Amino acid sequence: MASSLLDAVVVVLYEPQNPINIGAAVRAMKNMGVARLRLVNPVEYDAIRIEGIAHGTMDLIERIERFDDFDAAVADCVHVVGFTARRRSAKLRVIDPKAAAAELLDAAPEGPVAAVFGREDNGLPNEILDRVQAAVTIPTTNHASLNLGQAVLLGLYELHLAASDATRTLAPPRKDSPPPTQEQYEQFFKDAEDALEIIQFMKTRYPEHIMRTLRSLTFRAAPNTRELSLIRAMAIEVVNFINRTRRKG
Repeated sequence: MASSLLDAVVVVLYEPQNPINIGAAVRAMKNMGVARLRLVNPVEYDAIRIEGIAHGTMDLIERIERFDDFDAAVADCVHVVGFTARRRSAKLRVIDPKAAAAELLDAAPEGPVAAVFGREDNGLPNEILDRVQAAVTIPTTNHASLNLGQAVLLGLYELHLAASDATRTLAPPRKDSPPPTQEQYEQFFKDAEDALEIIQFMKTRYPEHIMRTLRSLTFRAAPNTRELSLIRAMAIEVVNFINRTRRKG
């Protein structure tokens, strides 16, 4: 059987607080042809109860992966979007679910792609939204609060449509160099921050604001692995050069 682009899609629930909502997400995934669920610091749940909420989904439930850390949950993903109801002051790139589906499926031939959904009470915090390539808002009235299961269903519905009912087959990679994983992005951001610190760029500025802007700029540029490795090497060499100079002095 030919693979589907939806096979590369990972649903990530960040700190879900109610097993009923985990079950609703599983049911939405089964409806829309997505089978990979990752939970970050979830509430304790019983697989039998989840299957009672989402009948006929034990094949998905048995494959659920649990993580203590968000970065670990998306480390292998080449494209990550986060669903949020709130507009933030940070300069996040905001798209709708249809555009998110197109982006995720476009990146799917290169590796796992993730759709991230937040806690039932407060959604995704800023430190998680800092790590996504785009923020996704579902068009609603001024009453923007959606149940977690509803949000997952709407997001996956657009993916299901964009994938032509899950019948599209995987195409070979189109680029000489693949896109970076989330882990490679985080390695670059750490080395870039170290370089800015050692040249005292942060001395009269707010480091959090600087790094948030650098993240946003990098994600918009969408470098491939080779390009990201190059600019990471530049940052590392800045630190090495300063350290060599200090030792000689």
